[in-house]
Amino acid sequence: MYLYDADGNQYLDGSGGAAVSCLGHGHPGVIAAIKAQLDRLAYAHTAFFTNEPQERLAGDLADRFGPRDSRVYFLSGGSEANETALKLVRQYWVAHGQAGKGIIISRNQSYHGNTLGALSLSGNPQRRELYGPLLKNWPKTEPCYEYRHRQRDESSEGYALRSADSLEQLITEHGAENIAAFFAETVVGATLGAVPAVPGYFRRIREICDQHDILLVLDEVMSGSGRTGSYFAFEQEGVVPDIVTIAKGLAGGYQPLGAAIVRGFVHDGIVDASGAFSHGHTYVGHATACAAGLAVSDIVRREGPGGEGCRVRSRGCSLRSGRHLPITPMWGMSGAGGILLVSNWCKTVRRKNRPLRMWDCRKRSGASRWRRVSCVTRPAAPPMAGMVLTSCWRHHTYVATATSMSWCRRSRIHSTRFHSDGVVSSLAQD
Repeated sequence: MYLYDADGNQYLDGSGGAAVSCLGHGHPGVIAAIKAQLDRLAYAHTAFFTNEPQERLAGDLADRFGPRDSRVYFLSGGSEANETALKLVRQYWVAHGQAGKGIIISRNQSYHGNTLGALSLSGNPQRRELYGPLLKNWPKTEPCYEYRHRQRDESSEGYALRSADSLEQLITEHGAENIAAFFAETVVGATLGAVPAVPGYFRRIREICDQHDILLVLDEVMSGSGRTGSYFAFEQEGVVPDIVTIAKGLAGGYQPLGAAIVRGFVHDGIVDASGAFSHGHTYVGHATACAAGLAVSDIVRREGPGGEGCRVRSRGCSLRSGRHLPITPMWGMSGAGGILLVSNWCKTVRRKNRPLRMWDCRKRSGASRWRRVSCVTRPAAPPMAGMVLTSCWRHHTYVATATSMSWCRRSRIHSTRFHSDGVVSSLAQD
């Protein structure tokens, strides 16, 4: 869990980089799998060949996804995975003679990637501002964010339905015949700070999409791959999307790897009409990357949500109980969580849940303390800043850290060390 720069300084990588290193750094099992694959085959272009790690990992992910006829398309990261999902949606509707379905609905305060299509989906104004003229201005609904948007006299169940029904209002406004898909993060990551939806929200979203013949695409680039206590976060929501995207924890940072997983009817509709999916990248199904993903998947299965990782969930529940931290509220799913830091919680409640202050977690050069800044718009400052709870299955730890990787980049990382035992719990604060 530690990084060391060229001067020997030690950094606790509490957030696992950009919520990537789910097994920590230097795991011997993953490294051995990568070395063994390099000895056999490093790379062969999948336009002409397939490879064993690709096939085995695809089978593993399809089994986890649920529907028997699922298909998997491997990429090099989350942005590519969401771009691929966009193209799958488009080609599916063209194959069905509904080329007019060209609108994609997503949510405000969301983030789906930095490529132009994925950024068009994203509801993050800071990331979009510079590239605005290049982006699609597709409609966006509000996120399911109970802390901010549930009314005082409204139950959680009532809010879940009201929040989901805002999607139906947009469908009515733009016409279901023009809408291809609805994209959402199952647990909103970088822009809200590990905020899950209220129970019942995604079940209602699934009903609305089915009613209006719209594909449901869930982005689990950050929340998938075992981070939330189940391999896919949507398993806890009682729904199955038509397409799901994953990355980050899929290979745990040991290789660049992402995937788009589709239900059989999406795949078959495209292949039957066109013969093949019209898409591709140089490193699709990269043999070494898939070998790393397969090794990480096996370790997560043994030590993660169903095994020793139960200790991580227990630690997370303990932290969210508020017994150890004088701050509220806390939210999340198992190994993905967030904390909103306020100066006076009781006063905040009386002021209609408007947080008074939060920590600016970007450490200034030479500064010895964290700087406090006013915040009345949202609980998360720049992406990946703020208090983020992340977990490491291998070390059975749950780390609350206020470290932003924006300042870590100033140091050249020289090496990592793998610690086989021990429990670390660290809270960086004033």
